[in-house]
Amino acid sequence: MTDSFETHDIFEDKREPEMVPPDSRNEKPEIADFSQKGYLYLKENQLGTAEECFKKILDIEPDNNYALVGMGDAARKRADFETAIRYYNLCLEHHPGNNYALFGLADCYKAFKNYPKAIEIWEHYLRHDDKNVTVLTRIADAYRKVRNLHKSRTIYQQVLAMEEDNPYALIGLGHLHYDFREYEKALFYWERMIGAHSLDQIDIRVLTSVGNCHRKLKNFARGIEVFSKALEIVPDNFYALFGMADCYRGMNMHEKALEYWNRILVPDPENKVILTRAGEECRAMGRFDEAQKLYEKALNIEYDAYAVMGLALINKERGKYAEALGSLEALLQTNFKNARLYSEIADCYAKLGDMKKAEEFLVSVQRPGMRKSAAAGRFRRNPR
Repeated sequence: MTDSFETHDIFEDKREPEMVPPDSRNEKPEIADFSQKGYLYLKENQLGTAEECFKKILDIEPDNNYALVGMGDAARKRADFETAIRYYNLCLEHHPGNNYALFGLADCYKAFKNYPKAIEIWEHYLRHDDKNVTVLTRIADAYRKVRNLHKSRTIYQQVLAMEEDNPYALIGLGHLHYDFREYEKALFYWERMIGAHSLDQIDIRVLTSVGNCHRKLKNFARGIEVFSKALEIVPDNFYALFGMADCYRGMNMHEKALEYWNRILVPDPENKVILTRAGEECRAMGRFDEAQKLYEKALNIEYDAYAVMGLALINKERGKYAEALGSLEALLQTNFKNARLYSEIADCYAKLGDMKKAEEFLVSVQRPGMRKSAAAGRFRRNPR
């Protein structure tokens, strides 16, 4: 299972620079009035009414920067990014360097996951306003997305130099190190974030991220403590339930782990990954009939290698070695990096009374990333 399934994406800074409408001394009175009203409606999320105001301005002055940016912002708020890009670009044609148009344009490209283009535009923005922490955290986030560890970390640290406990920089640094499996460093920044704010101000995503670090570091008891706090805030939070189950699994407390996998399955009974996890707990406790039903249900949803392996191991436990061997050898064709398959296959040969075949299989193992001794060692330790 991948980390993307287990963890939230980065908790991004959603703040935006607020465009100040023109005052009546510098603009025609009707334009200033429509601008004031349009931006007020934008703040209240009355997008259609805001657009009516901006269109009236454009009827009078087709290249008015306030109206063009306003139309772009309204389109962006409704996730019509292509329309938003058109208005922002139109504004920039007439008003190069308009910070509000640049900001909105970059956010649109970020929404399209075109992070290099978003970075290019945000860096253009910084030529005019190089102390804007909102833009800086967005650039750092984008560099994280393209896995540029050095630049992302440098910009987050730049933000912290300006605002010591900036939550977006601390959270971003935590996610950055987590992505590179530097869990202790991630924990440092996330716990610093928690320490700088009262618990009732902490987003549950930060708590579950801290819990995930402890889980990855095999600090399972501490992980359970943190995930429990998260569940006090949101009792059905998927990530907290997943973390609790996986921590109990790591402690070989299979009954408790199954309890939390089942809590996820109540609202999401077709979750293939969780079905296989629940099956593993039942199999570990010798409840083979329950495990078999869970694995088969997962396979009825979609092919799953873990479910196939689980069913094979159940057959092995039941003494159906030839049947188990057939499934495991078939699985090996597409899952040759799974070290356990080699030892289980060899063990099946041994259980069938063919020790020579078992030894020959282990000797013949040739695959990148795994020494033959690894499979053989697992086989010798676990001959069953």
